[in-house]
Amino acid sequence: MKVLANDGISKTTKKTLEDAGIEILDQRVAQEHLARIMNENNVDVLLVKNATKVSRQLIDAVPSLKIIGKAGEGWDNVDVSYAQEKGISMISAPEGLSRSAAEMVFAHFLSLARFLHESNRMMPLEGESQFNALKRSYGNAVELQGKTLGVIGLGHVGKEVVKIGISLGMNVKAFTRTPKTEKLTLRFFDGQTLDFSLHTTNDWDEFLNGTQFISINTTKTSEYIIGLPQLEKMENGVYIVNTVSGGIDEVALLDFVESGKVAGAALDIFENEPHPELNILMNPALSLSPHLAGTTLDAQEKTDAALAQQIINLKNHY
Repeated sequence: MKVLANDGISKTTKKTLEDAGIEILDQRVAQEHLARIMNENNVDVLLVKNATKVSRQLIDAVPSLKIIGKAGEGWDNVDVSYAQEKGISMISAPEGLSRSAAEMVFAHFLSLARFLHESNRMMPLEGESQFNALKRSYGNAVELQGKTLGVIGLGHVGKEVVKIGISLGMNVKAFTRTPKTEKLTLRFFDGQTLDFSLHTTNDWDEFLNGTQFISINTTKTSEYIIGLPQLEKMENGVYIVNTVSGGIDEVALLDFVESGKVAGAALDIFENEPHPELNILMNPALSLSPHLAGTTLDAQEKTDAALAQQIINLKNHY
């Protein structure tokens, strides 16, 4: 069996697969050359993250393809229904990226709350001549402890965001399409655990009332999760972090940022990605990252290991 890990694979996972008698091609192949390279190497398994597109045309062009693996949540870049029609096995490891994505949410929250996103821009420019002025301008910072965190979506990432919020001493509420009760377990360094029950709501008024920090953690959506109606109902001085495609109306967000109702917002995914609007990139109230939420060495190790085990389990079926 041959595996093409077109968006990369960890060294540990590569060795695990090789030890199981599986050949690994971890070269990065451009989209336009993908079918040719896969056919030349008689590839059985294609592993992707978000960069590689697996279209109907690619599936038809590579008759040897038996398994498609996706790291992380969402199959936006893969024609899943057609692959399944062709009898191709679909494997994924959504849990692997969840902690990294959740930690990115709080990296942005802390950056916004302490003005680090702006001070890191300004200190190299004015730190020597305007040190005291900068110190005064960033003096209205806030702590996260004791504040109310609202989490939209309670999938793998949303649950990790809730856990971190609880560990920071925040009051936590969650919004889901259907109200439900979720049990969450916090695990500590010494082996102790602590269970929490979280009751979710699908009522925007209830969810937004008193919520000071909001994290959007659903799967990709064709309609805005947060648009003008939701922004109008938010508390003054709210902070928002979006790591979801289609999660927020950027035009409406900028209006509320400029009015001061939204104290700060962070975007890891953009409506016009990979070419974000210049007014988004230049706004000092925004903390920005180029679609990095699930991108850490730790996340890669976890997702790759989970996918490798599934490939090994499927090996004898082919």
